[in-house]
Amino acid sequence: MNTNEYYINYLTEQSVGVEAMLKRRMSEITSDVPPQIAEAMEYSLMAGGKRLRPIMLAEAARSCGLKNITDTEIYASAIEMIHTSSLIHDDLPAMDNDDLRRGKPTSHKVFGEAMAILAGDALLNHANEIMARHVSENTEPRFAKAAYAITKATGISGMIGGQTIDILAEKAGLDIASEELLVKMYSMKTCALLEGAVAAGAYIAGADESVVNKWRKYALYIGLAFQIVDDILDVVGNESVLGKPIGSDSENNKPTFVTLMGLDGAREYAEKYTDMAKSIACELGNAEFFLWLADYLCKRDR
Repeated sequence: MNTNEYYINYLTEQSVGVEAMLKRRMSEITSDVPPQIAEAMEYSLMAGGKRLRPIMLAEAARSCGLKNITDTEIYASAIEMIHTSSLIHDDLPAMDNDDLRRGKPTSHKVFGEAMAILAGDALLNHANEIMARHVSENTEPRFAKAAYAITKATGISGMIGGQTIDILAEKAGLDIASEELLVKMYSMKTCALLEGAVAAGAYIAGADESVVNKWRKYALYIGLAFQIVDDILDVVGNESVLGKPIGSDSENNKPTFVTLMGLDGAREYAEKYTDMAKSIACELGNAEFFLWLADYLCKRDR
C-alpha cells in the first residue's frame, strides 16, 4: 500500500469514528425536546461529508503529543455541529438557494424554511452548550482555550463575518472583485473554522501559543487552497460526484478566484497556498498526515 492509499484509508476510518461520535452526541438530546427539531438537526448532521474539521482537530492534538484522544471528542463534535449549521443556512433561499447538499435534498426542502433556520440555530447553540458544560466540569485552562478558539472562529470576526462579506459581495457583483477581498472573505468564511479546529486540538494537547500560531497558519493556507478548489469545482466539477449543483457561483453573481483570474490562474493560486501549507507542516514535526492532506485537498474532485 502506498502513502496515498494508506492515508485515504485512514481518513475513511477516522470519518467512521466521527460518525459514531456524532451519533452519541445526538442520542444525548433529551426526550423533552420537540422531536421535529431533533430530527431536522440529525438529518443534516448525519448526512455524511468529509468530516474534515473534527478529524483535523483530533489529528492536531495527536501531533502535539496528546495521549488521551477522547479529551477532544466534545470539541470535535461541536465544530462539526457548527459547520453543519452553516451549511443549512448557506443553502437557504435567502442565501445560496440550493436544493442539494451531499447528494441529498437540503434541509429547507425536507423540513421547510422555518424549521431549517431553527435546525441551524439549534446545532450552533447545542455545540456551544456541550463545550460550556465540558469547560464547567473540567477546569483545566486548555479546555477553555479550545472552546474560545472555536467560538471566536465561528463569530463576527470569523465564519459569520466572512459570510457577511460574501453576501455583500454577491449583491455588489463582480465590479468589486479583487484578490484582497477574496482572501479576506475566504480567510474568515472558510479558514477561520479550520484554524479553530487545529488551534483547539493543539490547546487540548497543552501546546503553547507559538505552536498554536503555526497550526493556525497551516489552516489558513490549506483553507485558502480548499476554497479556491471549491471555486474551480463549481465550474468544472461533476454534480453527481460533488453531491450538489455546479454553476451556482456564476448564477448568484459571486466573485471567486475563477471569475477574477480564470481557471488556470485559480489553479496556480491553489497550488501556491498548498505549497505554503506544506512548508508549515514541515516545521510542525510529527505532521505527516497534514503534509499529505494539503496535497489531497488540492487534487480532490469533491
